[in-house]
Amino acid sequence: MLNVLITRPTNKAKALETSLTALGIACVNQPLFDYKTKDDAEISQRLLTHGHIIIFVSVAAVEFANNVFPANYWQYQSVFAVGNATKLALERLGITPVFCPTQENSEGLLALPALNKSFNNAPITIVRGDRGREHLASQLRELGANVNYLESYQCVWRTFTKDIAQQWFKQQINCIVVTSNAILEKLVQLMLPQQEAKHTGQLTKYWQNECLWLVASHRIAESAKSLGLSQVIVSDGASEKAIITTLKQLEEEKLRCSI
Repeated sequence: MLNVLITRPTNKAKALETSLTALGIACVNQPLFDYKTKDDAEISQRLLTHGHIIIFVSVAAVEFANNVFPANYWQYQSVFAVGNATKLALERLGITPVFCPTQENSEGLLALPALNKSFNNAPITIVRGDRGREHLASQLRELGANVNYLESYQCVWRTFTKDIAQQWFKQQINCIVVTSNAILEKLVQLMLPQQEAKHTGQLTKYWQNECLWLVASHRIAESAKSLGLSQVIVSDGASEKAIITTLKQLEEEKLRCSI
């Protein structure tokens, strides 16, 4: 049977926990970081009223941007969302239409005709947190866009005790959900210490070789394997639906193997 460690931000973690519990899949809810407002109203006003195009890369980006500079004051020609959850967050604020790719990532956005064209120094604002991939911005700049970041929030990592990996092992965690490279890197830092004490060696081997790591993209999977993780499973994106679908398949496989 699966026992899943959920490391998503608080709201998404709670939603996934509720869904998994309803399906009878055991889980432990442990977000690794919290969100905090970053950019101020003056910067937000400038970047949300002078953009030919505004692109939001997460629900948090939408919510924190609106908190600092309300959506009814935004001025734009087109608004894009990286995925459906982000699109819904914008629509709840009265922003329509919102363009959203089927493939919910930077590559999906760049494949949309409205973003896959030449820009004559047109201003584009990408609303995100304080870190993230540079691929979207770099590709749009190559197409001639004048790209600026609005970092509407920042991630504040939580502090954990040195024995947190041992605690998770005692809780019989055998599957970990990872939806970003930042989360992956933090988990590896917590669970696979560089200076390995003798008594932690067996535990490290468990996380590396036996535990399942469910990641949200092939890009994260490549990073996971390069960090020494062998049991890496890729879901069809970072949406709750995609993660649940993959976890249900894994649970069914485990049940078949136990018969």
